Amino acid sequence: MTQGSVITDEMRKAIGVESEPTILQIEKEPIRRFAEAIGDPNPVYHDEEYAKKLGYRSVIAPPGFHPQYSFPLKKPSRPAGPRFRSPFTRMLNGGNEYEFSQPIQAGDILSMTSRLADIYERPGRMGPMLFTISEEIFRNQKGETVLIMRHTGISY
Repeated sequence: MTQGSVITDEMRKAIGVESEPTILQIEKEPIRRFAEAIGDPNPVYHDEEYAKKLGYRSVIAPPGFHPQYSFPLKKPSRPAGPRFRSPFTRMLNGGNEYEFSQPIQAGDILSMTSRLADIYERPGRMGPMLFTISEEIFRNQKGETVLIMRHTGISY
């Protein structure tokens, strides 16, 4: 730990360590329900024949669809995420980002891993603030990354 820093060596060592995978089976019904919930009538999200005419194997998920709405086939033996606690008690959601690489299709088997991407601190009006950037990486059955979700957590 550097002078005056709340970031410990343990925290620094956690950066980039990827969790065991959770395996998810993407099904048509969660895709259809999500498209309906966001009010998107595009037939590629609920009409399999239409999606196949466009070159997909099945219906595809709309942007914003979270694969964890689907059925888990395998969960990790231990919880994902960093193994340390923030020295602060107050928490804020600093935002979420989604990076979509390819359409998620019904029938995909996704492997999801998580990791701590970065950790840093900044001064705030009430004192030091700790920022943690975590990522969930979703890969399809071919090993191709289809989605990276990033979350910024702020504690102070």
